[in-house]
Amino acid sequence: MNLTRAEARERAELITVESYDVSLDLTRGGEVFGSSTTVKFTAVPGSTSFIDAVTRTVHSVTLNGRSLDPAAVSDGVRIQLPDLAQHNELTVVADMPYMNTGEGLHRFVDPVDNEVYLYTQFEVPDSRRMFTVFEQPDLKATFAFTVTAPAHWDVISNSPTPEPAQAGDGTASSVWTFAPTPRLSSYVTALIAGPYESVRSEVTGSDGRVIPLGVFARKSLMQYLDAENIFELTRQGFGFFEAQFGCPYPFEKYDQLFVPEFNAGAMENAGAVTILEGYVFRSKVTGAQIERRAITVLHELAHMWFGDLVTMRWWNDLWLNESFAEYMSHLAAVEATSFTSAWTTFASVEKSWAYRQDQLPTTHPIFAEINDLQDVEVNFDGITYAKGASVLRQLVAWVGPEQFMAGVREYFAKHSWQNTELRDLLVELEKASGRDLDDWGRQWLETAGVNTLSPELDVDSDGTLRSFAILQSAVPEWPTIRPHRLAVGFYDLDSAGKLERVHREELDVDGERTEVPALAGLAQPDLILINDDDLAYAKVRLDPKSLATATAHLKDFGASLPRTLVWNSAWDAARDGETPARKYVELILANVAAETDSSVILVQLRQLATTLNFYVAEEHREATTVAAVDRLWDLASDVPGGSDAQLQFVKSFALLARSASQLDRVAGMLDGSVALEGLSVDQDLRWELLASLVAGDRVGQDGIDAELQRDNTSSGQNAAALAKAAIPTVEAKAAAWESIVVKGELSNALQGSAVAGFTRVLDRSLLEPYSEKYFAAVPGIVATRTHALAQQIVVGLYPALLTTQATIDRTDAFLASLPAESAALRRMMLENRDGVARALRARAADVLPDGPQ
Repeated sequence: MNLTRAEARERAELITVESYDVSLDLTRGGEVFGSSTTVKFTAVPGSTSFIDAVTRTVHSVTLNGRSLDPAAVSDGVRIQLPDLAQHNELTVVADMPYMNTGEGLHRFVDPVDNEVYLYTQFEVPDSRRMFTVFEQPDLKATFAFTVTAPAHWDVISNSPTPEPAQAGDGTASSVWTFAPTPRLSSYVTALIAGPYESVRSEVTGSDGRVIPLGVFARKSLMQYLDAENIFELTRQGFGFFEAQFGCPYPFEKYDQLFVPEFNAGAMENAGAVTILEGYVFRSKVTGAQIERRAITVLHELAHMWFGDLVTMRWWNDLWLNESFAEYMSHLAAVEATSFTSAWTTFASVEKSWAYRQDQLPTTHPIFAEINDLQDVEVNFDGITYAKGASVLRQLVAWVGPEQFMAGVREYFAKHSWQNTELRDLLVELEKASGRDLDDWGRQWLETAGVNTLSPELDVDSDGTLRSFAILQSAVPEWPTIRPHRLAVGFYDLDSAGKLERVHREELDVDGERTEVPALAGLAQPDLILINDDDLAYAKVRLDPKSLATATAHLKDFGASLPRTLVWNSAWDAARDGETPARKYVELILANVAAETDSSVILVQLRQLATTLNFYVAEEHREATTVAAVDRLWDLASDVPGGSDAQLQFVKSFALLARSASQLDRVAGMLDGSVALEGLSVDQDLRWELLASLVAGDRVGQDGIDAELQRDNTSSGQNAAALAKAAIPTVEAKAAAWESIVVKGELSNALQGSAVAGFTRVLDRSLLEPYSEKYFAAVPGIVATRTHALAQQIVVGLYPALLTTQATIDRTDAFLASLPAESAALRRMMLENRDGVARALRARAADVLPDGPQ
């Protein structure tokens, strides 16, 4: 199933692909579909190559009119192509399996009405699961799809949907014949089919074309679909990106399809974007979720230019593809939509992810060496997305925003419909800005690790700064000292008790020590914030006076972004064992109610849960958690009824509840005997409350079955799978393990839910029998499951909650036994181990100043 970069390079030197003509028959039942592919391509005469096809059965292979024996040339993954001519035509007729893993052609049956829904997910290497294809991004071609499917279905692909014709075989089937696409990489082609319903609109592009817009969802979800919000964001994105890129939208139409059991947030299929169905909100959700959906919509739209119109040559530039879309989606949100605080969210969510990933033993340069497909599958990480986007933001500050966009416009003008490498973009940015980016690229893109920036102050007796410098350090494993373009902000408490910025200094920082003479002679403020406005990618430390001000007045910042930067600094210190975990817990509980940004609240509550579960010293964990959960109830009771914060505090309370009185309150909210003013206990919240009661041994299988009867939907089935696996009995855990690990028949969504439920325990001893079973099972899981399903198990079932040196020792023994070719498994296991090792260090540091208690 693997493909090496060397193989891809060799194949690209031999072959140029002209076109694919793909016929699919989706009427053959629930196991397989018919796939007939005709490929026209040129090659070096007399050469031998191969084409990719993951098949159940290959019926025929015809190359240039000559029949090849399928048994001889096909192994179910590749088809060998001997003695190629200069001009070639290959036809492969095969049966291919439907998937339930969120990869290839995924098949889902809606429990509400038993209708079948299909969608494709091809990135990285899975278009070969639907048709025969040269599966690599630099072999672009046109694609013409012909689809036979039930007549009552809708069929959507990259080209506009044609009027279907009757199949003519006496069945209730129709045939959709799509026009050829422009030249695309195969991983951004798509097919979505089933009785999807849609809402239609349009947008006028910068070239005067009227672009049809569509938003699609399953029939049973249409009542919840807020299509107008999606259309509004899409129009705002169209206007912004066309102006910034100097290039009209490149495709004929733009459909956005909410699909079930999707593994990621969304996928940038050209003109047919698929989006996680969870973004159709059937219950009240937080502002953070609404903003995340908006960023996702804009991210995928940006990919229509950067990724689809111009595509990376090989997967080592995956980071640029994703980072550019991530940066542009936040920029568009701030400048073209109502989500004007998106950079605050970026600092809180994306950068926290990046800093966490960049401190793992498996961190890697942004420009990573991708030797094969297995390398790229584990590289959809916080470096590729979040650090890359953070460094792009730093690059924009380094070359200037106008110069950056001028270079991007020239890049699109030169390379439309082609494949490129990083250097192609940097050349245009250098021309536009006059900056030499070679050194910048080497230091930022070819090395790993995050720098730490600290202030050095010399203060006169009257409080005047005699001097100010910024010190930069790096970890020994990645000792690079990098250039940074950043701002230093001075903040004072005003007469109303608010922390407001009184001075800002923007400068270049380079080397281990950078003097800032412009700040000498100014009065020392109440708080000095290095990397104000969050332009740079670096961990930041505060001087003692600033730290004292931040601790006492975190909630008093007048603006959300500097407050978030201080939140991040406090989290770094807790994770690094520089401050006691219980002190960090107190900081959150004392300040989170005053937070105005929904995404920041979400992140702080997640970090609170992580701290309580892993970083608080073991002997204090239970008492600290019970006290924190009681505080969460007080916060939920005190904030305005019906507010975003109230909903988030209630969800966090239910997640962490463990004492008898706390579980009584959860039960009361579920049965209506306990009410919080303004809180609506809708169906999704009911499931969260029920899961809390199941984990707390208050509700068993009968209660889960009753709730599922009330909500027998896809969402309900996933929630029930989580709850069932969370039942705190030896028998229930054994049954969940059997279902997930031994049988392995669950879909990607149900398996993910069951994994989450299995590890949701108040009594961690329930997990002890499974530590050794986990290490025994993992090699077989990785060998026999697809990457998406294997990763769920390897990461999700790792015995992290058994936070002991014994777990580290067993992991080390496992790592020592792994063969060299198990690079992806080794990486996942090293990251698992690092989480436990970090937790043990944080626990050892959880000593409060007045004693060891």
